[in-house]
Amino acid sequence: MLKVGVLLFEGFETLDVFGPVEILGKLKDLYNISFYSLSGGLVSNYHGVTIATESLENICNGVGIFLIPGGYGTREAVDNLQLIEIIRQIADGSNYVLTVCTGSALLAKTGLLDNRQATSNKIAFDWVITQGEKVNWIKRARWTVDDKYYTSSGVSAGMDMTYGFLSDLHGKEFARNAAWRIEYSWMEDKDNDLFCTP
Repeated sequence: MLKVGVLLFEGFETLDVFGPVEILGKLKDLYNISFYSLSGGLVSNYHGVTIATESLENICNGVGIFLIPGGYGTREAVDNLQLIEIIRQIADGSNYVLTVCTGSALLAKTGLLDNRQATSNKIAFDWVITQGEKVNWIKRARWTVDDKYYTSSGVSAGMDMTYGFLSDLHGKEFARNAAWRIEYSWMEDKDNDLFCTP
C-alpha cells in the first residue's frame, strides 16, 4: 500500500485536492491518504473548506505519493522559504510526486524540476514559468510525466493526470474502469489540453 501525503496551505484549490483524493481514496487496498501542512492544524481555502492536517515534519523523509495542489495560495507560498525547503525534502524522498495546477510552481521553486518537463494551469502559465526558468515547460500538455514527477494543467486536469498515473502503475484498463466507477470521462491524451489556446 502506498501512503499518499497531500500538501495543504491557505488558499488551496478545492478540486486540485479532492479530485485526486476521490480517485485514489476509492482504492483503499492500494492507497492510504493523509493531509499535511507546514505547521499542522486546521487549513482553509477561499471556498470555506477547512481540513485538519498533520505537520509536514512527520513525513520529511518522503511518502509513496506526494500530492501538491495549486490555488491562489501558491502566490504567497512560493515565497515561504521554509515551506519550499520541506517540499524539496519530501519530494526528493518520495516515490512519486504529483502536482496539480499551480502546484507545479511550488515544486519548480525547489529546483527539482530543473531540466525536466512540466506543465501547469494555462491561465496562470506566464506566472508559473517565472518560478522555474530551467524547467522545460510544455504549455500544450494536459499533464506531463518525467521520471517520478507528474504535473498537470489546471484544476480538473489533476483528475486526468491521476488516472494517467494509475494507468502507468496498474494498466490502462484498470484506470478506465476506475474512471467508469465514478462516471468520469477521462481525457486520456496527456499531450493535448483542450483548454490550451495559441
